[in-house]
Amino acid sequence: MNNLVSIIIPCYNQAEFLPTTLQSVLNQTYTNWECLIIDDGSPDNTTEIAQEWIKKDDRFKYHKKENGGLSSARNKGLQEANGDYIQFLDSDDLIDEKKIELSLQQSTADLIISNFNLFIDSQNNIQPNYCNLNKVTFDFENILKEWDKSFSIPIHCGLFKKTLIGNTKFNEQLKAKEDWLFWIEIFSKNPKVAYIKTPLVLYRIHSKSMTKDSKLMIENLTQVQSFIYNILDQNYKEIFFKRIISDYEICQKKLEVLNSIDDVHQELLLYKKYKDKYYNIWYKKLFYSLKKSLKKK
Repeated sequence: MNNLVSIIIPCYNQAEFLPTTLQSVLNQTYTNWECLIIDDGSPDNTTEIAQEWIKKDDRFKYHKKENGGLSSARNKGLQEANGDYIQFLDSDDLIDEKKIELSLQQSTADLIISNFNLFIDSQNNIQPNYCNLNKVTFDFENILKEWDKSFSIPIHCGLFKKTLIGNTKFNEQLKAKEDWLFWIEIFSKNPKVAYIKTPLVLYRIHSKSMTKDSKLMIENLTQVQSFIYNILDQNYKEIFFKRIISDYEICQKKLEVLNSIDDVHQELLLYKKYKDKYYNIWYKKLFYSLKKSLKKK
């Protein structure tokens, strides 16, 4: 097997971490890859660093675009990718030197997911990850119901056949939670999945991590729930509706983003008895209340 792998690295104001990330790509034991550095209008010295690595190895390719956000940068990478497989990698994270080699050994799979660890500042400060992927069933319903509850999958854990991704793109209206929607759309295609228990990905935790911005996450949670709900058939809408209730209660208790929940709370109390009658009305009120409360913050 000598398939070309396209490694897509979106960059925005992460120049300080970029060399280490690119080194993890250069270290790959599998050598037939291209690395697309997508500069999303970074005002820092990302351009200079990228140019240095292009001179070092012509498998690195640099593309600069106007700032459009993470999803836009990833989509640009998909547009430019020539590979048979796609490997996403954020500009502050790392992949093990055998990530691609071991993944490609699962030649019959459409999607190969590997385990991951966390690290803080230094690769010597490795922490166990926040979920046990070894116990996860990788299917559509589980991604729908359990994402961010019992597990989530960093996007760079996956190695995707390009034919599996097809025309699927990252939603550019979302500034967070775009991975969840992308995974749902991928799993809606019922891919053949292989899982590697060995952690082959390092996910960096630092002060600039987008996932540390709770308000941003909650605001985009309501948006992504709306997008997901609208693509589901009726049976899955029933399942996801219960998930929305749970997410709403977590927002209320942990992040205290709602100023008043009296009206929506009454709908919650009536849910079991009047589910069919109030289904769409309650759903719309929920998202309206969440968004309205966030704007007041």
